[in-house]
Amino acid sequence: MKILSDFSLEELKNELTHIQSFRVKQIFDAIHQSKDYADTNLPKNLIEELKENYILKPAEIFRKLESKDGTKKYLIKLHDDNLIECVFLFQDYGNTICLSTQVGCRMGCKFCASTENGLIRNLSAGEMLSVVALVNADNGKCNERNFTNIVLMGSGEPLDNFDNVVKWLKLITSKDGFNLSERNISLSTCGLVDKIHELSKKDFQITLCVSLHATTDEIRKTIMPIANAYKIEDIINALKEYVAKTKRRVVFEYCLIKDVNDSDLDIKRLKQLTRDLLCHVNVICLNPNGGSLKATTKDEAKNFVKKLNDAGVSATLRRSQGSDIEGACGMLRAKHLKNKE
Repeated sequence: MKILSDFSLEELKNELTHIQSFRVKQIFDAIHQSKDYADTNLPKNLIEELKENYILKPAEIFRKLESKDGTKKYLIKLHDDNLIECVFLFQDYGNTICLSTQVGCRMGCKFCASTENGLIRNLSAGEMLSVVALVNADNGKCNERNFTNIVLMGSGEPLDNFDNVVKWLKLITSKDGFNLSERNISLSTCGLVDKIHELSKKDFQITLCVSLHATTDEIRKTIMPIANAYKIEDIINALKEYVAKTKRRVVFEYCLIKDVNDSDLDIKRLKQLTRDLLCHVNVICLNPNGGSLKATTKDEAKNFVKKLNDAGVSATLRRSQGSDIEGACGMLRAKHLKNKE
């Protein structure tokens, strides 16, 4: 079965050549409005024909939690019964969707719940688009865009699903669809250097965010297995190429872990690492997922950011949202899977 949301409008026309053009446009609109066949104005005979070969709505809301701060956490069931997560954040600068790119993750970062059950499979570009449409429709009129920004920062490593993510970027920014500006999209990676180089060649104007979380390769290896494949120096060099090509500032995500990466020496190293790079450091308070890692306190985190700023490093402390509803990546899915055992 093919997923209709995997096609751009032109591709859909080429796929459904025997169907009238205005009907194809109705199908395309239904994709972006998160409608299933029964919700459309398509003729019954056409619906029956399409159902035999095509999935119109490959995602549905399985569970939804709402935080005291308004943040909504979704557990999404895909057409094959796999589960992923999505978060809708109400923010001063516009509503943001935090989107998953894989079912599970194989990166093995110790502080992230997404990786606990490994990688099940990649999401297709159309599945990612359908999740956006589903959450968008749940937060306003389905025929309007109710979000301003998208962050590829849910479960999975976006650059480990490179081709589908690139296709999704083209779909989500298409004038025929949601018409989202590339500059309003952020992609978070743990630092797949070869893929960063490849992304640089695509000329996208997205914000590239790198999960750094350590200032030496030795420390990074203890919490992020990917550090055994890529050195911090190689990541920095790849980011310099990305900045040179796109003229876009990159962001380092730095999750503070008690007695691991929160010392004054780490501040000095961060200054050294970032000195020749157009970048910003986004400091994050660890959201414990039941592991052995301990969180730095909020006051200590504020002091860490102040010291970075005093050292001339552009840095801010990320505002925590959704902490009362398993808001961190993978936590809701991991809890659901554990309860099923």
